[in-house]
Amino acid sequence: MARDNNKRIKRKVRNAYVVSTVSIALVLFLLGAVGYLILGALGATQRLKENVTVYVMLEEGVSAEDSLALKTRLEGHEAVRSARYISKAEAAAEFRTYLGDDFVEFLEHNPLPASYELRLSARSSDRETLSALERQVASWNGVDEVVYQRSVVEQITSNINKFNLILLLFGATLLFISLILLNNTIRVTVYSKRYIIQTMKLVGATRWFIMRPFLAGSVLQGIYAGLIAWGMLSVMIVGLNEGLPEVRFVTERTYILAIYGAQMAGGVFISLVFTGFAVRKFLRMHTHKAFLY
Repeated sequence: MARDNNKRIKRKVRNAYVVSTVSIALVLFLLGAVGYLILGALGATQRLKENVTVYVMLEEGVSAEDSLALKTRLEGHEAVRSARYISKAEAAAEFRTYLGDDFVEFLEHNPLPASYELRLSARSSDRETLSALERQVASWNGVDEVVYQRSVVEQITSNINKFNLILLLFGATLLFISLILLNNTIRVTVYSKRYIIQTMKLVGATRWFIMRPFLAGSVLQGIYAGLIAWGMLSVMIVGLNEGLPEVRFVTERTYILAIYGAQMAGGVFISLVFTGFAVRKFLRMHTHKAFLY
């Protein structure tokens, strides 16, 4: 009878350990997946900002020397990533392709000015920076006007800010809920061993002596959970990249390794901290209350 009870207790302890390990792994996977998607969204945001185009229209009759000097000045600006010169003939050819008709022949002259097509850095594509760039460049000699789609830039900035805020709030909410659930799960695991803790207290074991095996086991539990989370996240990454090849997900090894490292460190940290709190609770509890708990 006693042997059956021992087997039943060991089975319950083992099941509780497995459940808590899987729970930690699932939480780590969800957090890693959210982090991967956030990095992907930030990368898409940066690419979107870098695609903002600004056209610097040149005055009629600007000399080649002045145009070259203007290009050097534009490329030296901190907000400009690249500057491409578009001659009057190239502008007419592009516009002819867009219209599908030769407007130069109809007008008998080319009204389009030469210009520079600017590509900006991601951090310089917000409305305030663009407005400052417009005022500054428009005052330079040889520049007729600065043209860009203000409404599109404002809409992009607004949508990006909203999207990033939603992702961050979602990640923070998921983290908060996950930590609460993990705390309860790990506490149940330690609860299944409360009789062992109280027995060790009765024979005079010190608190550190009692806590040490629990903490060592929690470190191993965090490692196991991290490995499981690695496997799940790897399957998700491969599935996303193969199933949605048209979407540019994060593929840089540095970022992916950083997520893996954060998962493993998070698993060990969460398991260690919550196990420590749970064991301390039962260590402080009086023996007669533990058996009634």
